Amino acid sequence: MMSNGDFDTDDFGFVEAYDDSPAKGDDRLLPENSAKSAVSCGFVGIGGGGGKIAKAFLDVGFSKTLLVNTTTKDQPDQIDPAHFVLIPGADGVGKDVVLGRKVLGENSALVEDALRTRLGKVDWLFVLLGGGGGTGSAGYSLNGAFNRYLKSNEASGRVFYIVSRPTAQELLNPTIAQNFESVLEDVSGEPHIVLDNERQLQLLRGKVGMIEMFPTANKNFAKLFAQVLRLASEHSPIQTFDSKDLEKCLGTPGRHVIGSTVVKDFNRQDLGASIFQGCLKASPCPTTSGQSDTGVLLLVATEQMANDPEVSRRLEAAFSYVGGRTKTLFSGVYVKPNIPGLIAITMLGGSK
Repeated sequence: MMSNGDFDTDDFGFVEAYDDSPAKGDDRLLPENSAKSAVSCGFVGIGGGGGKIAKAFLDVGFSKTLLVNTTTKDQPDQIDPAHFVLIPGADGVGKDVVLGRKVLGENSALVEDALRTRLGKVDWLFVLLGGGGGTGSAGYSLNGAFNRYLKSNEASGRVFYIVSRPTAQELLNPTIAQNFESVLEDVSGEPHIVLDNERQLQLLRGKVGMIEMFPTANKNFAKLFAQVLRLASEHSPIQTFDSKDLEKCLGTPGRHVIGSTVVKDFNRQDLGASIFQGCLKASPCPTTSGQSDTGVLLLVATEQMANDPEVSRRLEAAFSYVGGRTKTLFSGVYVKPNIPGLIAITMLGGSK
């Protein structure tokens, strides 16, 4: 018979294996996002244009952001090296998409490793691509690496692409036009947003100078998109747009259109039309036609507006109006003080 002093300590080696104390973290792991979001997410900017959009998301608090490029020369200023991944083997690709695909494809394992070690576990990966350059327009060649990364983390979300469309002047160049058409075809079956640089220039012209034009456009878009992610994380005493609603919309294949507007006269009879058309008019995305598969309408009102029966009736009519232009509408109403009017944000998924 074995005494108490005869047992082998290895018999209890399993205890530490099941201990819930966290293992020592990788010192390359980026800090958690300070920006509030209903979904766990990371951002990856590919190429010069994509990197500049990525910096805007980094600036608004999405610390889990990487900039991937084949050169350091068009890297945005003041980027911590921890957020930058340099692809070796080419000092840029000279707007050559074929070369860009070759270089990125040969280094997909490097990018996949950077995602794991620096972003850690996220559920949604937002990939930002410049539509005119060789590296950004070749970014979809990393789609396999992006999906392997999410699958290895048992992520509940998917890859969502955001592609910038060159200005009308830039599209006069056949190479740039061909690059944009190439990346647009690549992402056509994926959830994606197209940012129309020409529309953004028109919206900002006369408000900012040439140097600040695109940084301001990128910042405005990052704030708009971040607001959708944030509102989905907040409770509303009236009507809540929750994380499942957000994921359903983000997961809709095809092009998405996002926009916002401020309605000063919220007592107007055509409030629904005013909101819908206002959001489309001020959207940084190319216009949409026809019915979308999914839609989001988020309204932010003051307490006074929310307590006014007449305003409430018109808000209900606004939801009906927008809902009639999408197969499935997700909506939310939030009460905030000190806002300049009735704020509306729309996002349409699977748009034509």
